Amino acid sequence: MLSGELLSLNISQPMKVHYNNKEISTGIYKLPVLDALYLTWENFEGDGQADLVHHGGREKAVCVYPFEHYPYWEQELQTALEYGAFGENLTVRGVLETDVCIGDIFALGETILQVSQPRQPCFKLSVRYNDPEMPLKVQTSGYSGFYFRVLKEGKVGLTDRLEQISAHPKSITVAFANRIMHVDKNNWEEMQRILEVKELSVNWRQTFAKRLLGHETDTRERLHGID
Repeated sequence: MLSGELLSLNISQPMKVHYNNKEISTGIYKLPVLDALYLTWENFEGDGQADLVHHGGREKAVCVYPFEHYPYWEQELQTALEYGAFGENLTVRGVLETDVCIGDIFALGETILQVSQPRQPCFKLSVRYNDPEMPLKVQTSGYSGFYFRVLKEGKVGLTDRLEQISAHPKSITVAFANRIMHVDKNNWEEMQRILEVKELSVNWRQTFAKRLLGHETDTRERLHGID
């Protein structure tokens, strides 16, 4: 069973910033906190999301990002990165996209969490790093992070470890789901196999179902902020 170290617990409230000659609201500027926080069905106390279409809600209550990817992005961006650099709630070590599967269940502090989908990067990363290609870079790298839904509410603190308590029998890793979603888009057989995982989020389920019917989801708003 997987076991991960919690390096940082990060939260923020949405703030207004200017990007591409317009004012937008974003919660991507998350900062580490030292105190234990209560995690509800939808988010950590004190945390907020501006775009509830692409972030937050019950199926994306907790955003997780592996610290193992930080050196790659520090080289790419030519800057040192602080915890929370990708807008994640949990900066962790020891649980990677290649190991974590959709539907896996973890204990963290008093909470019980379940992997619901890979994180889909949005244009707010472009806002944060002044790089219009940043969302696509994250998407194509496979270094996406992932989301948890909350199965049991409770407190989480920095001394808690992320402990896997159940591995999903279908063994669809976050990395594999990312590849079928973003790279191998015509692999109908594997899309069907992913859809067999009932724990997959509604959003990803709908996207794959539409694709099987010949309809591709428009990603311009998510990746570039274009309506």
